[in-house]
Amino acid sequence: MTALLTLDRVSKTFTQGRHQVRAVDDVSFDVVRGECLAIVGESGSGKSTIANMILGIYPPTAGTIAFRGEVLPAARTLAHRRAIQLVQQNPLSSLNPRRSIGASLRLPLDVHDLGPRADRATRVGELLEEVGLPADYARRSPEALSGGQRQRVAIARALACRSDLVVLDEPTSALDVLVQARVLKLLNDLRASRGLTYVFITHDLSVVRNVADRVAVFERGRLVEMNPTETVFSDPHHPYTRRLIGAVPVVTADEVRLRDRLMENDDERA
Repeated sequence: MTALLTLDRVSKTFTQGRHQVRAVDDVSFDVVRGECLAIVGESGSGKSTIANMILGIYPPTAGTIAFRGEVLPAARTLAHRRAIQLVQQNPLSSLNPRRSIGASLRLPLDVHDLGPRADRATRVGELLEEVGLPADYARRSPEALSGGQRQRVAIARALACRSDLVVLDEPTSALDVLVQARVLKLLNDLRASRGLTYVFITHDLSVVRNVADRVAVFERGRLVEMNPTETVFSDPHHPYTRRLIGAVPVVTADEVRLRDRLMENDDERA
């Protein structure tokens, strides 16, 4: 299987006054084209720093990050920024309140000069419909939408660039559980239909099980375990992973069946 993204012995050190803090320590892993890799860990584990280095917000202190087989420069080109997109945790803060939804979705089309200008308004409507929103939502402001609808807009904006890799930074943590389930289903459907690759940053292991093919577990800046999702949940190898799994709320089999039945009914009504 082809690696789309490769981190090779990547470290990141921040200077705070006279002290240096190593946020990421000698990390190496691949992200295979078409998969969803979840990066999990507690606050301060380094997972968000990894995301920011992949996006080019922070340059690595040591090591290299390669994309499509080429080492990424510290100063990313417009083509790099188009190919690697971000969906943030809080969709309201990531959308400009002074712009309509349509203007926010059209902006990446204009910046990256995607498609004929005369067709871009139509493309905005198509993007909204692809994430399950009516095309006429383009006229609305971010404040007029619910949290789940705003996150769908944020996902549509990432899709507008026809990116290969989407970094999802806690994309469902600001949503209630019902909306969270719908957004996760949307992400799974889009990955299947578009052949997308995800790096999914989260602290919520219950989310991971529903979206990820593999899980990378971080503790204090170090990658301590990386395995297929089922292995991580059924046979975690590292003591820290076992502690994380042990902290996940447990439900009964009857509760799981009830949840699945209710979700199926909800999908039929949606």
